[in-house]
Amino acid sequence: MYFGKNKHDEVDPLLRLTGAASDEPVNVPTTEASDSTFRDGSDLHEGKYFNTKKDLKRKLSDIAMKGNFEFRTRISNRLLWVIECIDPNCSWRLRASKIYVGVHCCSLLNKNANHRQATYVVIGEQVAPQYVGVKKGPGPKGVQTFARTKLGAQISYYKAWRGRKHAHTLIRGSPEQSFHILPSYFHMLEKLNPGTVTRIEVDGESRFKYLFLAFGVAIRGFRYMRKVVGIDGTFLKGQYRGVLLVATA
Repeated sequence: MYFGKNKHDEVDPLLRLTGAASDEPVNVPTTEASDSTFRDGSDLHEGKYFNTKKDLKRKLSDIAMKGNFEFRTRISNRLLWVIECIDPNCSWRLRASKIYVGVHCCSLLNKNANHRQATYVVIGEQVAPQYVGVKKGPGPKGVQTFARTKLGAQISYYKAWRGRKHAHTLIRGSPEQSFHILPSYFHMLEKLNPGTVTRIEVDGESRFKYLFLAFGVAIRGFRYMRKVVGIDGTFLKGQYRGVLLVATA
């Protein structure tokens, strides 16, 4: 266990706590130095360690009895223990928390494609820079290679596919975002390109059906072209499918 030390003359940043039921920090009040202030006379200090919570409680009980003061529990859970003096005007407070153990005793052979922390969101955030300024970027197998070589994680093809999709969303936005900005995009096209004609058609539930776009310069130039119109189309492979039709003269 590790804890912060008590201070009457100033507020230690470590003593700014976040309660379990609220995200608002609990501020330790400061008091003016006077004859009524005292130190508990113990050897407690910031960074001191205890093997168990029971050992720490026993130590604090001894300190409280010898110092002729009492304390109560403010926060107590598996990871954090915060106590304070029962006098609401007193700033004595102590915070203890579990320490980080940086040495594993488990087998490193337990790595698999279902690594808990290797989520598609994490993979996507890590691989996203590889899709900036390029047309395609790595495919799912490339994402698998990236995760294995750069992150040390073995991931499934499906997770790599979802990670790639998430990376696309981070860099280029989602299809829903693209549809949402179409009216603004068409408005700017008409404003900056005089004579441009645009149209967005929606169904009875305001869902996108199709759109039409003809640039003003193309409309004005059509009168000077041969009256032969070629029409071509391609299937869209995004989430919502569809067909893109293009008419050229």
